[in-house]
Amino acid sequence: MKITAIVLALWAGIATAVNPGLLGLENLTQDLLRIESVREIKNVQRTYAQLAQHGRWNDMADLFADNGILRWGKGTGDILSTSDASSVTGRSAIEDWLRQEAGNMDGIKPGSIHVFMSDMPVITLADDGRTAQGRWTALRKLGDGKGATRIEGGIFENEYVSSEGKWKISLLRYYPLYAGNYEKGWKNLGANGSLPVVPYHYTLAQAGVTLLQTERASTTAGQKGNLKGRPTPAKLSIEELEYRVAHLNEEDEVRNLVHGMGYYVDRRMWPDVVSLFTQNGTITVQNTTSPTGPAGIQSVLNRMGPEGLSHGILNEHPFFGTVVSVSPDHKTATARGLEIGLIGDSNARTGQWQFCVFHHSLVKDLNTGTWKIQDLKHHRLLFADYATGWGNGGILPASSVVPPPILSPYYQSAPTANRRPVSWRPFFKRYPAWEEPKESITSRLANTHRLLLRSSAYDESENTSGSYGFYIDDIRCSDFAKLHSDRGHKLSPGIGWYYTPDAISLSCSSRYYRQNSTSYNPSMSSLRSSVPFHWRLQPVILVSQDGRSATLRTRNLQTGTSRTQGNNGWMGGMYHDQLVLEGEKRKLWSITIDEFYWNSRNWTTGWANVAPASNTTVTSKWWLSNISKYKRQSDNLPPDVSLQHPALLERETGFNGGPPPTISWPGVQRMWWAYRNLVTGDLPSDNSYWGPPGCVPCRGAKPEWALTANGYQEPPSGPTTVTADWLPDSGVDIEVTIKGGPKETAKGGWVQLVLSFDGEIGKFGEEGPVGDDGKVVLRVRGPGAFGRTIPIEVYYFGNENLKPGKGILVGEA
Repeated sequence: MKITAIVLALWAGIATAVNPGLLGLENLTQDLLRIESVREIKNVQRTYAQLAQHGRWNDMADLFADNGILRWGKGTGDILSTSDASSVTGRSAIEDWLRQEAGNMDGIKPGSIHVFMSDMPVITLADDGRTAQGRWTALRKLGDGKGATRIEGGIFENEYVSSEGKWKISLLRYYPLYAGNYEKGWKNLGANGSLPVVPYHYTLAQAGVTLLQTERASTTAGQKGNLKGRPTPAKLSIEELEYRVAHLNEEDEVRNLVHGMGYYVDRRMWPDVVSLFTQNGTITVQNTTSPTGPAGIQSVLNRMGPEGLSHGILNEHPFFGTVVSVSPDHKTATARGLEIGLIGDSNARTGQWQFCVFHHSLVKDLNTGTWKIQDLKHHRLLFADYATGWGNGGILPASSVVPPPILSPYYQSAPTANRRPVSWRPFFKRYPAWEEPKESITSRLANTHRLLLRSSAYDESENTSGSYGFYIDDIRCSDFAKLHSDRGHKLSPGIGWYYTPDAISLSCSSRYYRQNSTSYNPSMSSLRSSVPFHWRLQPVILVSQDGRSATLRTRNLQTGTSRTQGNNGWMGGMYHDQLVLEGEKRKLWSITIDEFYWNSRNWTTGWANVAPASNTTVTSKWWLSNISKYKRQSDNLPPDVSLQHPALLERETGFNGGPPPTISWPGVQRMWWAYRNLVTGDLPSDNSYWGPPGCVPCRGAKPEWALTANGYQEPPSGPTTVTADWLPDSGVDIEVTIKGGPKETAKGGWVQLVLSFDGEIGKFGEEGPVGDDGKVVLRVRGPGAFGRTIPIEVYYFGNENLKPGKGILVGEA
């Protein structure tokens, strides 16, 4: 039996998820263009923010449509009352307005800074695929280098249009919500110090809607399954579809690796960081490159401090606006974005701001199929002591250092000669021309749809995550509860997990609204004296093999605003979520919130000048002031699973409401991980791995809540390791070992040996299924290769638990 047929059988279930009649080239082309459009829109907006950091107003204006509009301010005729919005039309006018608005805080003049933090996108693509809307959080930190500073935050509600094959901004609509300066901090901009709810471009019914719309496409005669009202695009060939879907999949891997690396850096997990690099990898800071290899990388990391965090040490580096560019041959990639350093030592009462552009180079390890970091590059915009701030220029980078180039936000058709061969397909080895399998077009379309669904899941998960973040900012309890699956569950911090949307909504309303309130009252959130902003950013999203479920790790960078200046601070935690495709929507399955790892008392004192605390004592004023309220909620509305459940003793010890002792900043709480090392597949070096299942209460407390107990796959927790060696005294038999993470079995997945020599694909070795012990013994065959030292490639094609993997064995055959 050909391996192709076997592998296709493993994934045949995806073809039953949709009407096979809709899996034509036209529909897959349409779905591919929708995902590429959403990604391009996000890249355009993120590029806008990156250009602002360098005062490139002309390039920012070029991201607008011909008659694009920039409207900045409270607006006209809406619930944000007074007409004080600036509105300009056309690229030339927009460029002039941007330059004038920045003034001397343009990021160009010596000492000036124009840091633009923008993320947490919710993108809604129109059914016809020609227009879109997007909601983003935003925060700017500005200074002229001569003492003047500005801080301004708010929300974008933008519109986009596809014009001549490129997505452009048709309306940049910014609603400022708070502002101030560095000396005193910020406060509300609303009338009487109260803030309204910024209008949403999307409804609850639109939040999380799947991008792949073939399932709800019209099938009436003559429409061929295309969305009503949308013109049929020129259909792509199956080879072109396979290539472009593979490109999206590679982007997902690169983005996850870059974001995941940042979390290791936060915790000073230096062995884990080093393991993400190639053997000749480097770190470049301000054009100064480290010696190559692990020792050189370690030498740079050591400058940040010793391995691990100790009491009172903060080393946070949130990432904003990552843009990824993968080369046409899928062998190299670049990732660019903004990194903010929140550095502190509460023992010495010192703190620092760091503003950097990262521009990392990555390569694909062709022996293992995993991405690795080749050069981790940082360009410093400005460093500043927390006590004095960035107003006088802080620590400036050398003027001779040129910022790294901006990546193009647009997808470009690559020349065929520069691409990965179009005969390559995920899960399938490129066969010699004389043995190329002739699998059916239906099977190839089904597999392409499955792989497209995996990348669609990445963007849909980010959309649902952003929707949740905005709803919880506005305390829209009923709305964010309905983002959950009917079988979903969410942690109420300090108390426990509530099961089903009704219970989640009730737990929220009883927590945040008037005492004795039992239902959501929208009018209570129409004007607020304070707003807690939940920045859900830097996602690491692992998707199941069938694309129907995903595990999401995202940062919870939280701050707020109020009527008075200086009454706001920063707090940092982590979300561990899971999502599922339920009908036509990507819904939240499980939410666990680990908070807070660190916090600041207020704006003036920051995160470093906090009251001393032991690792065993609760001293947080925030927690002490709310503990009685949370106990009252727990008594009146008991959770379905308590934070103090016996099965969760190790997992929840130290967190607010969990088993004692509670660890409060500047104590250092244990950080948990639901995924393995994204290069080596190893468990985290700090021994804080939880999964699978990735759902926290599903392990011991509520196993019936797990994805696998409800018809979904558990997403693989990391890469699959494939090792092979000759059996002693055999000469022809090779033992292959397949390894994933704990509770992830390789059983049933198929392995194939392929012999390569003289740069050409050679004859095949044997193939067969992996046994219960994760191993299979295969015999090399192909007389033309015997007696030669050649590489033997070992391919594992994956199963419902594990991703595909690759290994290589060099020896006599």
